[in-house]
Amino acid sequence: MILVLTIERQNLILSLLKEQEVVKVKDICDLTNASESTVRRDLTELEKRQYIKRVHGGASLIKQKRDEPTFVEKTTRNYHEKEAISEQAVSHIEAGDSIFLDAGSTTLALIPFLAQKSVVVVTNGIPHVPLLIEHNIETYVIAGKAKQGTAALTGTKAVESVREYRFDKCFLGINGVHLEQGLTTPDPEEASVKRAALEQAQATYVLADSSKFGEVSFANVASLAQVNLVTTNHVSEEQQTALRKQTNLEVVSL
Repeated sequence: MILVLTIERQNLILSLLKEQEVVKVKDICDLTNASESTVRRDLTELEKRQYIKRVHGGASLIKQKRDEPTFVEKTTRNYHEKEAISEQAVSHIEAGDSIFLDAGSTTLALIPFLAQKSVVVVTNGIPHVPLLIEHNIETYVIAGKAKQGTAALTGTKAVESVREYRFDKCFLGINGVHLEQGLTTPDPEEASVKRAALEQAQATYVLADSSKFGEVSFANVASLAQVNLVTTNHVSEEQQTALRKQTNLEVVSL
């Protein structure tokens, strides 16, 4: 009887997550009349079976490997996290640095902070260019194919173009951060550009809000050990502890 109730409760959790992006532990407790410890055990079991991922105070469904939000969708999600992450990341930039600024909404949030520095930027982010120019930042744009949805320049030409430069720092966005699977993104062509930029940089910083943790996308970019990771305290302390065993982790308190 207990097993049936457990299965029913876990199925209810999955049904709730199909209806809404995130479900809080408290809401599940209220709906199922289960204790918080019981619900957390359910979430742990569902996470082990790779149905869900744990997030701050609750859970969300794991996205499909090729799923990717558009640039407009990305810019409206977790904005305050992205801004805090960007402000922390810019502290690593010194006057005169040459940097690669990856396409993506989190790296876009970095640009206003760059105005305080005297830097040269190379980017594959089409939406980044007007903002870089607006802030009087010397900017180079790589060649490549403009990708629908994310407005990133990708493809063979983009990889070749990136390899013409050398960077003091590289700032990457990412779709998935996973303890076993490392750093991933849905598009293999975009993954190739990220890898090329990483290889040309003295130091690489991956800027990832809490929604990216526990996700695994289609194409591998790098291992956690190859980068520095900047995020917020919306990532659980348990995950933070595990991540620090593999990478240099910086956590911004919100």
